[in-house]
Amino acid sequence: MKKKIGLILILLVMLVTACSGQTPVQQASGELTHIRLPMGYIPNVQYAPFYTAVEKGFFTEVGIELEFDYSYETDGVALVGAEELHFSIVSGEQVPIARAEGLPIVYVLAWYEKYPIVVISRTEQNILNPEDLVGKRVALPGLFGANYVGLRALMGEVNIAESDLTLESVGFNQVEILAAGTSDAIVGYLANEPVQLSALGYDLNLILVADYLDLVSNGLITNEKTISENPDLVRRMVSASLKGIQYTVENPEEAFEFCKKYVEGLEDADLDVQMEVLLTSIELYQTDPYGYSQPEAWSTMQDVLIKMELMKKEINLDDAYTNEFSQ
Repeated sequence: MKKKIGLILILLVMLVTACSGQTPVQQASGELTHIRLPMGYIPNVQYAPFYTAVEKGFFTEVGIELEFDYSYETDGVALVGAEELHFSIVSGEQVPIARAEGLPIVYVLAWYEKYPIVVISRTEQNILNPEDLVGKRVALPGLFGANYVGLRALMGEVNIAESDLTLESVGFNQVEILAAGTSDAIVGYLANEPVQLSALGYDLNLILVADYLDLVSNGLITNEKTISENPDLVRRMVSASLKGIQYTVENPEEAFEFCKKYVEGLEDADLDVQMEVLLTSIELYQTDPYGYSQPEAWSTMQDVLIKMELMKKEINLDDAYTNEFSQ
């Protein structure tokens, strides 16, 4: 009798599972794999795809419970490289730099297609192209990360040395710096600082790095151990992330509403400005096809980093990224 009841219960679980679309293990145990994901920046509408993927249940569907960690991207790289975390969101330049230093991280999903870094100036400065930066004071968060690499790549493309201008490390206060006029130009993200400054009434000139160079931009990394020992986890993480990105592209208004739960103070902010931040971000996404890494961008990125002496030697780029999990 007990065996019959047990068999009936198992059949019921399988039936419910089939109807819900979950795997038998997920449904029977109810256990989710907890993933702490370093984001590289403060809570922001630019992370709408990941907030959306959580709210729509895309991560839960594949057995993942996501925790957002707003650490610096360098921390995320170090933790994933040390195999203390499985994943992190980083800008593309971090991957060759880390691998050249022996960290076994791998880029598994291209979130952005276009490198989003831009040099921003008020129109009265008449800074229209990279050459106009010579002799100018340029403010950026610091001599690290995507802002710095993007600026240096731009300068290298037109043969400008770092000594030809004055770089000022100001933290993430570029908007206030340009508004105050204490620097001639700032470096920031196309979907962030220019949108805020335009909303404040400033007329701007923009020099977008992507107009001059094809570089690897923001995406998802893991490490070689996770790929080797748990490729299914990587596949599930990438799948849910891609669903969040695509859903955000197709439903930006709904995705924006999800952001209000995660971005403190968003409801009290200028919602039109914040929506513009999201829409501008979406224009930079890798969508054709979603998640695909461009080999040419990796080659260009490595060349730039070696010229900048941020890498001492070339690496095998085939080990640095893969399109296996985004297909």
